[in-house]
Amino acid sequence: MKGALLFIAIFALSMLVIPMIALNSRPPPPPDQPPVAPLPPAQPYYSVSGDELLPPVGPPVSPVDISVGPGVQTADGDRLRGEPPLSSVPGVSYFRVLDERTGEIHTVPLRDYVRGVVAAEMPASFHPEALKAQAVAAHTFALHQHMVQQRIPDPALRGADFSADPQGRMGFVTEEVARLIFGYREDEHWQIVTDAVDAVLELILKHEGEPIVAAFHAISAGATEYASNVWTGSAPYLIPAPSQGDLLAPGFESVETFDAPMLRRLLLEHRPGIAFGEDPADWLEILERSSSGYVTTIRVGDATIRGIDLRRALYLRSHHFEIELDGQEFTFTVRGYGHGVGLSQRGAEHMARGGASFEEILANYYPGAGLYRVAVAGR
Repeated sequence: MKGALLFIAIFALSMLVIPMIALNSRPPPPPDQPPVAPLPPAQPYYSVSGDELLPPVGPPVSPVDISVGPGVQTADGDRLRGEPPLSSVPGVSYFRVLDERTGEIHTVPLRDYVRGVVAAEMPASFHPEALKAQAVAAHTFALHQHMVQQRIPDPALRGADFSADPQGRMGFVTEEVARLIFGYREDEHWQIVTDAVDAVLELILKHEGEPIVAAFHAISAGATEYASNVWTGSAPYLIPAPSQGDLLAPGFESVETFDAPMLRRLLLEHRPGIAFGEDPADWLEILERSSSGYVTTIRVGDATIRGIDLRRALYLRSHHFEIELDGQEFTFTVRGYGHGVGLSQRGAEHMARGGASFEEILANYYPGAGLYRVAVAGR
């Protein structure tokens, strides 16, 4: 076995997870777009300054990073005392962001970018430790995306590290847009976001020497999901994690109804060629669930598809659902919001309100990843 793939997602709907649906994002969630690819180990990687030769990225050798230096999290999530060690992976002082609306490529300083992600992804009323956890995840994911583009440039990005829709509050917002979101408390809330980001700006998560794919979503179904059940490939730190606080989250459960003709039309748009019988009672059958309860496979007419694909076709809030049929009407009771992989934003808030630090939150949702300081370098 060659080892687990390090895979790419489109950050916050355009990269993630994402979708990495954010708490502050507008519904309904668009379909997930998580292209996943291994990072090729054949070529060496130079730091952004061009001075330092770093080892190439390859598949993780072991499922757990058991480096135990000061401040590193152990495989079972215990947090050690002391300052996180300095990472050998160079940081960057800014990211290049492709504006999906205008087509422009913006050069965004690191601090502004991370503040913009936190403002877009979490309410400023969340606990500071939850905001810090989100900031570390955002920085880590962006750095991972930057490294991917250094090695396997996507022509569609035209030299950018990733894309976002700042005006649409998708993935990242400018300070100007954030202040509009915050309204009359703009100064107070922007300062809250700034304080959280400044406290952790030099910190990232790594596994096997590389920044992790720090996926996140709004609300899990009570436990997070295996990345391999959502995207192609897997990562040993994106595995089910307990997130019981999500059960108390506003919007944890939602209900969607479809009459039989609409359901058939939506599913055929997603998967042309499916044959449906005359009796709607024979159209859908859940075949398999993951250990976290998410639907992994479902029979649709004469085809078998993934639960995440049915979610995309019907624009459900997640792929953790139950189905009821009453005559010609299908009712989906859906739990959670988002793909369910990685950090749950509502779960992080619940943990923080219960006294957990941002380090403990990150250790819960990314087991086996280590927390490191990164030296911010220019390009």
